[in-house]
Amino acid sequence: MTPIDVIVVGAGHAGCEAACAAARLGAHVALVTFSKDNIGQMSCNPAIGGLGKGHLVREVDAMDGIMGRAADQAGIQFRLLNRSRGPAVQGPRAQADRRLYARGVRDLVAQTGVSVVEAEVTDLIVEGGKCRGVETSVGPIRGAAVVLTSGTFLGGILHIGEEQTAGGRVGELGASRLSDRLRALSLPIGRLKTGTPPRLDARTIDWAGLEIQPGDSEPSFFSSLTIMTSTPQVDCYITRTTQATHDVIRSAIHRSPMYAGRIEGVGPRYCPSVEDKVMRFGDRDGHQIFLEPEGLNDRLIYPNGISTSLPRDVQEALVRTIPGLDQAQIVQHGYAVEYDHVDPRALDSTLQLKALPGLWLAGQINGTTGYEEAAAQGLVAGLNAAGARWVPDRTSSYIGVMVDDLVTHGVSEPYRMFTSRAEFRLRLRADNSDLRLTGTGLDLGCVGHERASVFRGRSAEVARLSRELKETQLPASSLPTVRSDGATRTLWEWARFPGVDWNMLQAARPQLEAAPDVVETVLTDARYAVYVERQDSDVARLRRDDSVIVPRGTDFAGIPGLSNEMAERLLKAQPETLGQASRVRGISPAALTALLAWLRRQQDVAA
Repeated sequence: MTPIDVIVVGAGHAGCEAACAAARLGAHVALVTFSKDNIGQMSCNPAIGGLGKGHLVREVDAMDGIMGRAADQAGIQFRLLNRSRGPAVQGPRAQADRRLYARGVRDLVAQTGVSVVEAEVTDLIVEGGKCRGVETSVGPIRGAAVVLTSGTFLGGILHIGEEQTAGGRVGELGASRLSDRLRALSLPIGRLKTGTPPRLDARTIDWAGLEIQPGDSEPSFFSSLTIMTSTPQVDCYITRTTQATHDVIRSAIHRSPMYAGRIEGVGPRYCPSVEDKVMRFGDRDGHQIFLEPEGLNDRLIYPNGISTSLPRDVQEALVRTIPGLDQAQIVQHGYAVEYDHVDPRALDSTLQLKALPGLWLAGQINGTTGYEEAAAQGLVAGLNAAGARWVPDRTSSYIGVMVDDLVTHGVSEPYRMFTSRAEFRLRLRADNSDLRLTGTGLDLGCVGHERASVFRGRSAEVARLSRELKETQLPASSLPTVRSDGATRTLWEWARFPGVDWNMLQAARPQLEAAPDVVETVLTDARYAVYVERQDSDVARLRRDDSVIVPRGTDFAGIPGLSNEMAERLLKAQPETLGQASRVRGISPAALTALLAWLRRQQDVAA
């Protein structure tokens, strides 16, 4: 048998991305899962992307990841969210066919040569203070590195009203023995919660009169390798809760496991249950619900917006109060799942456990929520577990923002990516993800020939068109409809003026030619150029501070000039760099000055 280099536990979005990333580097990978049928399963909503999340998918794709390609193959409705706002905060989203998405992921995993093992992981093999494999229900599997992506299965408990069942997903058992093993390592472990809405039978919904939500006529794909889709496109529909809905929920709120105190885990603030919406926002006359098909040949409808763990009879009653759903039949009731997670401050910036080298964690075990956040962490963990030292930073990617947020601040609720989390979001756009990251992927060796060819061609075209715009002069008289001072400017400068678009520039200079995606990137670069240049000094300072290493195990209490409070904050956060220390909540400029002075003295002594 071929020796295993990397063992990945769990075949969800984080696990599949980690396994494929390690395999692309040439590692021999074993992907351990309860069942091969569950590879790439969408446990919650049948959609990929969105605001902030779409950026993550594009970035994973730029590193030759698999999520974007699978989503494009399975997409049955594509929409670019925030289209009316600036390109920096627009996010691609795709409604997906669950079966097509899972099949796409399975095919891509198989193409990388990953070995899939059907088993339950029951323990970790620890030797010499390092993780060297896993014990499973079919015997031990040894390897140089382990990536644990347990999702919601670690100590998972499902809640529907008064009912409680051990499990990480409906119909599947939880990973209780593995949870016990991690607790025995004295890791900082907490409890979080997420939930899902009831699934409805499409044949029992009265679609007449509901608001139609169509997709975009021109899809915004996730992968730079996708040219077109042959998958049929569909509409989604919109309805709302009513006062009658709210009355049903209020009258039964004492039966909610969350309000009755049976759930200790904290749920996602930005995706609350419908009972939480009603109790917290009692002045609202209704809450929007998106009726999303689970597939082209699937009768299930996902009512996005009414996640709930209320008892089954209450779910039946509340659904019937919603316009269009008065005769709707519930096929699978909604539920909450409570699970263990590890405080991500116990990880280094590669997502490796500081206390147990050789063990990487990715996905919901790190306190995040969402397929996209999981896949991005899987990419980071998989590459590093396979030997590629990659620490994404805040200036180059949303992946870097997320990892830095997690390992620096930890989580008090399930972490979700938003564009507002990125201070350099004008640089970190969805449309330029390949230009920011694919070169790095090539250097690491995780990018294949097809993507490398596409990237080199597109980057050359972006450079060519940018150069042409910067070198071509245009008098104001050629743009009579544009308000200006009458000066002659380059096309690059004119692109920043309100009302100037590609058609206008091309009419003035017909020799200009480029593909639509190249035009989009170049014109956006031109429009943001002034603002990006103003940030250059901030970017340089952050990168400089992130290059100053804080030795592991530093005794912060012994650093002159640090108060007890500052030393305690730093000790808890265990920053790896001066830049990371600066982002620890509550750390004062004076404390950073004292830390920097101490680090310089240590360097002088070492020299």
